[in-house]
Amino acid sequence: SWRRRGPRNIEIRLPRHTGVLVVLMARDIARSLDPVLFARDCGIEPDPWQQELLRDRPRKALLCCSRQSGKTTTTAVVALETACHVPDSLVLIGAPAQRQSGEMLRKVRDLHGRLDGAPELPGDSVLKLEFSNGSRILALPGDAKTIRGLSAPALVIVDEAAFADDDLIQALRPMLAVSNGQLIALSTPNGKRGWFYEQWHSGDESWRRFRVPATDCPRISKEFLAEQLRELGPTRYSQEYELAFVDSEDSAFSTTIIDSIFTNEVCPLWT
Repeated sequence: SWRRRGPRNIEIRLPRHTGVLVVLMARDIARSLDPVLFARDCGIEPDPWQQELLRDRPRKALLCCSRQSGKTTTTAVVALETACHVPDSLVLIGAPAQRQSGEMLRKVRDLHGRLDGAPELPGDSVLKLEFSNGSRILALPGDAKTIRGLSAPALVIVDEAAFADDDLIQALRPMLAVSNGQLIALSTPNGKRGWFYEQWHSGDESWRRFRVPATDCPRISKEFLAEQLRELGPTRYSQEYELAFVDSEDSAFSTTIIDSIFTNEVCPLWT
């Protein structure tokens, strides 16, 4: 320990490493107040839309983003930040297949390894991270029947949400009923069908929507996009990189034709 004279010439004894502890506490407080600092300490420099997502912490967010735009990395930062700063929290990662949810968990593990002072991982496996502060992050299978029984998550993530079965979404959403936790669904478009498409166009103002085409990502070059346009063709390119919701090429009838069949102008025969 070391001595310091306080008011009225009273001798105060402080631990030798008090200055270091104060610096570490200030760092952790700054990270909790500004998740962008947290991301930077993980080695990530967020784009403007990513900074908005991290700082605003919307309770419900839809990320309609192009391939390689950073949506998975950003969401992994949100998952790690939640687990670090909310002790005993549960974070769930869902996806159409467990391989996909496991890949996001791997990204979280990689970010954790870069973060100085992060809670330790006494329980670490391919599909689960357990933190020393009691938090857990689980990578779930794509089968809705096998994920029931989990409750009160602080955060639910649905990766490749446009490709996930609606049953998976319906199994995950009730888990937030008590915890009122955060829900983030991220994907590129996959036709004019499914839960993600319906929510994106629903007009429900409780959702925060982030639209990030490839042209808004500074890491994707114009040369690469021109090459992808030649290889994929205009229809698929518009879906993967310009975020167009287009009908599947194997659809017998377009969504416009199907919607035109229905009308609200004819009264039902029975009420």
